[in-house]
Amino acid sequence: MKLFTAQQIYAADKFTIEKQQITSDQLMERAAIQIFNWIHKRMQGAQVKIHLFCGIGNNGGDGIALARHLQEHGYNIAVYVVNYSKTRSKDFLINLERLKDRKVWPEFLESDDTLPQIGRDDIIVDAIFGIGLNRPPDKWVMKLMEHLHESEAFILSVDIPSGLFTDKIPANPSGIIKSNYVLSFQAPKLVFFMPETGIYVNQWEILDIGLDPEFLMTNETEYELIGKNEMLPLYKPREKYSHKGTHGHSLIIGGSHGKIGAVILASKACLHSGSGLVTAYVPECGYLSLQTALPEAMVITDTNERTIGKIDFNIDPSVVGVGIGLGTNTETVKAFCDFLKKNKVPLVIDADALNIISGNKEFLKMLPKQSILTPHPKELERLVGKWKDDFDKLKKVKTFSKKHDCIVLIKGAHTITVYDEKGYVNMTGNPGMATAGTGDILTGIITGLVAQGYEPLNAAVFGVYLHGRAGDIAVEYTGYQSLTASAVIESIGKAYIDLFEIPEAPRQEEVPAGSEE
Repeated sequence: MKLFTAQQIYAADKFTIEKQQITSDQLMERAAIQIFNWIHKRMQGAQVKIHLFCGIGNNGGDGIALARHLQEHGYNIAVYVVNYSKTRSKDFLINLERLKDRKVWPEFLESDDTLPQIGRDDIIVDAIFGIGLNRPPDKWVMKLMEHLHESEAFILSVDIPSGLFTDKIPANPSGIIKSNYVLSFQAPKLVFFMPETGIYVNQWEILDIGLDPEFLMTNETEYELIGKNEMLPLYKPREKYSHKGTHGHSLIIGGSHGKIGAVILASKACLHSGSGLVTAYVPECGYLSLQTALPEAMVITDTNERTIGKIDFNIDPSVVGVGIGLGTNTETVKAFCDFLKKNKVPLVIDADALNIISGNKEFLKMLPKQSILTPHPKELERLVGKWKDDFDKLKKVKTFSKKHDCIVLIKGAHTITVYDEKGYVNMTGNPGMATAGTGDILTGIITGLVAQGYEPLNAAVFGVYLHGRAGDIAVEYTGYQSLTASAVIESIGKAYIDLFEIPEAPRQEEVPAGSEE
């Protein structure tokens, strides 16, 4: 699913109006009807007090139009116009007159007015600011926002939480609505998935307001949202007459004394993701552990007992996953450098291999094109430098990816896979995966996918999805606190099966909204 910028949404509105020969007011009416239908399906006329706080732009116009439909269907509403400017949008004024025609008179809120009383069991509709906001709200509007939060009422935001920008991090958290639910028009916004801004969105849902499909399909975006539908075309089914050699040979290089478990997890995940063969290259101290814990894998050992001092093997792997539990002592750094100089196969680079590269930036020149880098936040900072906020981080990672022709994962609640100028925002995963070993698993999964012939970018995007989906399946049985990396591995197969399971959607009847006039 494409994540459009505010500028692209405005262009889509204009394109739709011109192509479909409708007015901007009619497009606003579509949005209002969709919001009304969403509310009405869930409330069915319940007489909970609904407080609609509307700005004086198009987002406020959506709220005013919604108020009309709610009033026509007998809902108990109170409408407030947050009068933060003397400039009003044309469509806001049109819908304000329609509301007045129905004898509904909004209360206009000014800077010195007493704030309305809101009960804890009431509902707030936030339609103060939309995607066009480009400056912090006035102090009195921030005070209103704090008042809404203090009421503890359920807050439903129209399109985007008021005060949240689409292209930068707000300077003052007091100027942002923290929404319980956001109804986003046509597509969610990138800021719903970034750590510094996603905290203002508890849940979200898309409402289709009929923006023209031609525009949506033909315009490219910098970011895409990745879910099951996006993964199905990437999946490679197995041929009936295939064998283990058909599905590639993965080599996992890593481990040191006390950190052999990381290699076991990565190797096991590699096998579960479908790699035909897996070999682990470890120091001698890891031999018995691997042979015992993972009989399906082959093991090659370095002559060193506790760390890897030389990387020398006589196999021909399809891909190498390197860095898990590797360590960064001088001898290991030299061994890794020598390995890079002669390596000719794709690489998935994690953990200490990334730390070695961060301390020896000249190693970047030796990486194969489209190498996949899977850093955790601190490892990423060592690679690209410190960032001031999430947008700056994305910019730095894009620059790094383009300069070194590599694929970089920005790990988080919504891991973003970056290649060149494009980002892929993942939808799977949960807080239970914030536990030891899950990063090793991700490296193993992606390595196994590359072994099977997936292009590196597809392997990274698909691997992140499978990793998160396996975690989502496993956590249903363990809960967040008890989820372990091993439980995630055991659910990789179920994540594959889940790709082809279609949930049965509940039947819901549309309720027609009132007329425009």
